[in-house]
Amino acid sequence: MLADRIAESIGHNVSGSERRSWSRSLAILGQDLADAGLGQVEVLVEYQLPLTSKRVDVVLAGVDPRTADDSYVVVELKQWSRAESYEGSDRLVLVEHARGPRLHPGVQVGDYCEYLTDFLGVLTHRRNPIVGAAYLHNAVDREVNDLFARRPSEQSRIFTKQRRGQFLDYLRAHLAPTPGAAAADRFLTSSVRPSKHLLTYAAKELKERSHFTLLDEQRLAYELVLHAVERARAADRKSVVVVSGGPGSGKSVIALSVLGELARQNRTVMHATGSRSFTQTLRRYAGKGSTRLKNLFGYFNSFMSAERNGFDVLICDEAHRIRETSVNRFTPKAKRDKSRPQIDELIAAARVPVFLLDEHQVVKPGELGSVDVISAHAKQLQLDVEVVSLHDQFRCGGSEAYEQWVLDLLGLDGGKPSVWVGDGRFDLRLTGSPEEMETSLATKQSAGETARMSAGYCWPWSDPRPDGSLVPDVQIAGWTRPWNVKSDRSVGDAPGSAYWATDANGFDQVGCVYTAQGFEYEWSGVIIGPDLVARDGRLVTRRSESKDPAFRSRKALSDYEADRLIRNTYKVLMTRGMRGTMLYSTDPETRGWLASLVQVQRGLETVYEAASSPGRR
Repeated sequence: MLADRIAESIGHNVSGSERRSWSRSLAILGQDLADAGLGQVEVLVEYQLPLTSKRVDVVLAGVDPRTADDSYVVVELKQWSRAESYEGSDRLVLVEHARGPRLHPGVQVGDYCEYLTDFLGVLTHRRNPIVGAAYLHNAVDREVNDLFARRPSEQSRIFTKQRRGQFLDYLRAHLAPTPGAAAADRFLTSSVRPSKHLLTYAAKELKERSHFTLLDEQRLAYELVLHAVERARAADRKSVVVVSGGPGSGKSVIALSVLGELARQNRTVMHATGSRSFTQTLRRYAGKGSTRLKNLFGYFNSFMSAERNGFDVLICDEAHRIRETSVNRFTPKAKRDKSRPQIDELIAAARVPVFLLDEHQVVKPGELGSVDVISAHAKQLQLDVEVVSLHDQFRCGGSEAYEQWVLDLLGLDGGKPSVWVGDGRFDLRLTGSPEEMETSLATKQSAGETARMSAGYCWPWSDPRPDGSLVPDVQIAGWTRPWNVKSDRSVGDAPGSAYWATDANGFDQVGCVYTAQGFEYEWSGVIIGPDLVARDGRLVTRRSESKDPAFRSRKALSDYEADRLIRNTYKVLMTRGMRGTMLYSTDPETRGWLASLVQVQRGLETVYEAASSPGRR
């Protein structure tokens, strides 16, 4: 049954509403294909976009009647009966019985077509690789008239039930009445080009046009920010946008896309984070060759004295790292006003403050950024708040199942540990030693793929020796390696801490959560230290094994808070990989417990083409 097959693929059951939707919409589309004489066209239902968890309603595969080449048509099925423009926007719409604005269906299906063109090798170098249409089979023109104000392209056509005849003609124009099985096979087995790396293309993102295709909630968040900017300018109306999503859901891509667009519009805009590594890396890659661009990237504690509403937009990326106050030991005495929360400073600084966060990535004492905290503070100030949740996965091979497995393993989402059998999208394996892990990752690195090893903070972290060499602090039996460099300055061939994840020479050091957070690489090796061990069938934390100085005082950090931070740390480390993760625990009992939970029956099935990484340019 279709629902069962999709549930197996995505790792959870589908809702009753989804089942009813398929029953109604697919029956109508099937009849349309039959009436158009296209009964032999292949219908790919709920096709999952490569490297994401996002599913397209239908891809039709067949033969182009003009050229006899393979032909593909994306169809987004909508059961809407009524829709209208959202506050005059041609990209956002209000739908009857739906809460909040939705993305214009033409924009949605157009983005799908662009994304597939970017990622599927079978579509490369074709003049007209793929076309798309949104089919509102329950609607008549007058009830969705605003949708036609947006000029359509071959990738964003709109049809209603009133235009059914035109829809059949459209299908006949792109698909011949001949078997489409061969075209479907080539589509489904196509090689996949790895996603365009955020930092490699960030400079062009700011200077030229967008190099990222935003999908669904990503595009919705992007459009809501731009719309809020226009509204703030026209009506002097301040509002707050909060974007919440897990690792790899596209938060930083949204941030860079918004920053680039507003910079091109000459808006006053800045990007800020609470992470030195992330900010320094963005300055290095996104601001390359331009002091002006480097200055667009700052820190959360940079706005203590900022003029109220001095910026049109302040983009707060990694907002889970917001702290109670911006005051630290380097703050001048004249600015040491501890009574003002950091979140208040950030909201005050711009007409439209934007917060992008993942609540499961709070890994340091004193970090408090969450949807509830930010929303509550904004509402106290009587400000409008827009909240967008990014449910889809663009890291970890687009595997929602793997991310959920990690959450359940670590006890972060109310679930219980389960057996990982594989889903064909992500490669999870256990290694018997750090040497085995390092050798496997080195093979990946030598083949042109990015790979890194990271670990929990369970070993001391020494300063470099007088001769400039790093101390091999991470010691497991006879295997030793140094931590990543402490400062931003390189030590010998080892890159500064901000560049450990993006410089190829970072492979020779073990990374910590503070240098890994916010970044991604194709293959991730994670050493689980003695601060997280399996006992009696579940993982327990041992704060005494942590070497993090912040964990020493129980007055400053309770056992409950320490437990959550340790679990969040490993959640971050275990979700950095785009293609696979290798795990090794220093504890024998934990290794045995993990072996009972990792029983791979279905390995990585997606074919990837080689691509260079920013560390190997």
